[in-house]
Formats: sequence, C-alpha cells, structure tokens
Amino acid sequence: MSAVQSRPILLKELERRLRTLSLERLRVASDFLAYLEDRESAEATEELLQIAGFEEALAQALQQVESGEIVRFEDIRRNV
Repeated sequence: MSAVQSRPILLKELERRLRTLSLERLRVASDFLAYLEDRESAEATEELLQIAGFEEALAQALQQVESGEIVRFEDIRRNV
C-alpha cells in the first residue's frame, strides 16, 4: 500500500488494531487520541487568532446575535 492511505482504509486498520488491545491499553489509546484531538483544536484556534481583526470581528458578531441583529441565510441566499 502507498505511503498515503485513504481515510476509510486507515480507519479500518485503526479499528482492527484497537479491537486487539486490552481494556487498560484501550484506555491509554483513548487518552492519547483525546490529547491529539485537543492539540488539533488548539492549533486551529491559534491559527484563527493570528488573522488580523478576527477577535474583534467575532466579538462584534456575537453581540449582534445577542441583540437579535441577524438575518436568516435563507432570506439573503441567491439562486446561482
């Protein structure tokens, strides 16, 4: 198999491996996957925070939502 596996194939391989682990090692694997998930989330958050003006735009958007200053997507969508 090539060095770049497709996601479904990789997931099947991971599932096969997980099914062979003891309960204790399965917990360790779960903890490690949770750690990786948190890292990926933190990296994505950091990437967003690097965008100039992102925090201010987000704060303004949240204020608009709280005050009801929103428009439904269906009301502004155009047929293209």
